[in-house]
Amino acid sequence: MIHFDESIERIEQIEIAKKRTKTLPLMEAQGYVLAEAIVAEHNSPEFPTSAMDGYALKHEDLAMKRLKIASINPAGAALKEEVIGGTCIKTFTGSLMPHGADTLIPIENVLVEGDEIVIQEEVPQGFSVRAVGENYAKGQQLIDKGTKIDFPHIGVLASLNIAEVLVYEKPTVAVLSTGSELLSLGEEQTNDAQIRSSNNYILEAIVKKYDGTPLQLGCIKDDKASIMEALSKAMEQADIVVTTGGVSVGDFDFVKDVIRELGCEVLFKGVRIKPGQHIMVAKKGDTFIVGLPGFAYSSTVTALLYVVPLIEKFQEGSASLHRVKAKLKEPFVKRAKKAEFTACNISLYQGEYYVDFKGKKVGTSAILTNMLGSVALLETSEEEGSKEVGDEVNVLLFD
Repeated sequence: MIHFDESIERIEQIEIAKKRTKTLPLMEAQGYVLAEAIVAEHNSPEFPTSAMDGYALKHEDLAMKRLKIASINPAGAALKEEVIGGTCIKTFTGSLMPHGADTLIPIENVLVEGDEIVIQEEVPQGFSVRAVGENYAKGQQLIDKGTKIDFPHIGVLASLNIAEVLVYEKPTVAVLSTGSELLSLGEEQTNDAQIRSSNNYILEAIVKKYDGTPLQLGCIKDDKASIMEALSKAMEQADIVVTTGGVSVGDFDFVKDVIRELGCEVLFKGVRIKPGQHIMVAKKGDTFIVGLPGFAYSSTVTALLYVVPLIEKFQEGSASLHRVKAKLKEPFVKRAKKAEFTACNISLYQGEYYVDFKGKKVGTSAILTNMLGSVALLETSEEEGSKEVGDEVNVLLFD
């Protein structure tokens, strides 16, 4: 088995030869990753613009205390009149500043008497005037390639009159669970040895959350021929194939053998990690196969560590999982000389993260309920030992 750090390094070194892209209408692009940088083709605003309702004037004329209202300048109007000495033009939020004016005095700062304003409180020169390029300047790169599109990006793209955007296609991730004891949702239980499958469903949810397109293939019996057929078909349909179960050393653990027999190159098999030490990652061309352990907590953790980064590889996206420093609110007992990922409760207080284990059960890698709550993963390397209250630790956040 290899060191956890080495396994992550091998994942990071993977290069996808062909990343597929497509053009989407702007309002369908949210959640996708940009395949090109977005550069402004014009200034915003193009001309000096009013930021408030008020009166456009020459700043030097404020000393006159009383100015004549020469005209009205609604937003969107193509005003041709200029501000000349001793006059002002009533101007509204978003209106272009009239020629000759360098300042806008708010409505609240004046008293209107007939066709004149009386200055009651002066403002500095240039007050409430949006400068050319205040929002962005022509030629400025506004959004980087590899950015996941969200609502702020939608707004900026719309302001640039970009109706369609080039994005990376989300990789298709086939999900299947192996085990003769597994029952799919709604399937009738016929004996006490059967259990309800959760792995394939939580993996589908993880794929959706982290920007893949899931292909749910359900549960496969522990039969080598069936597994061979299912895996072979999955590799034809998907960019990434994720299996659970069948990678350990039992008599019916066929997945690890089938992966090799299908001509896949094994990137690694076995990592000194808890949970999930029997994980297997392989590839055939640009198709990747990730064989996860069968226990629910174990497969969930290893999917976050290995499947999510692979999904990102196809889109050149930024990392979805974040490591932060946190302080322990209670002792942590290291249970194995491996890299450990332990479910913990995470809280934020006065700018610092804190970790405790209230309600978290100690047992096998099957305790999926440990992932409920405000949960994160406490990460300890195989070189580290147990920790005391107040110790600083590494924590993996899901968002």
